[in-house]
Amino acid sequence: MPENILFVCVENAGRSQMAEAFFRKFAPSRFNVSSAGTIPSSQLNPIVIQVMKESGIDVMNQHPKLLSNFMIKNSSKTVNMGCMDKESYLSLFVKDILDWNISDPKEKSLDEVRIIRDTIKSKVMNLIKTLEATN
Repeated sequence: MPENILFVCVENAGRSQMAEAFFRKFAPSRFNVSSAGTIPSSQLNPIVIQVMKESGIDVMNQHPKLLSNFMIKNSSKTVNMGCMDKESYLSLFVKDILDWNISDPKEKSLDEVRIIRDTIKSKVMNLIKTLEATN
């Protein structure tokens, strides 16, 4: 049975979408991956779409999704991209959660978003290695 990996942030328009896309590209097929936000934006950040395309990943058709308790409950591993706290979404912290503390790409320059993208890719690759080693 596949393990469910969940990436979470507020708007689900940048960081969590990049993490989901990298995980989907590089993780073995035995994992399901999704991302969501507590207050989803209406669309992805256009600069995020651009920097992901530079990495060979098209996220143009991705859409921000609303985080639900069901998603949290059914995830094997949940990753907080660094924007959630216990006051804003308590049920997120009921389980063991990774907190990556990554800057929000919103209103950042293209070069700053590239650095954020590369940081997320590195963390996703390390997460995949860790998950593979424990299974």
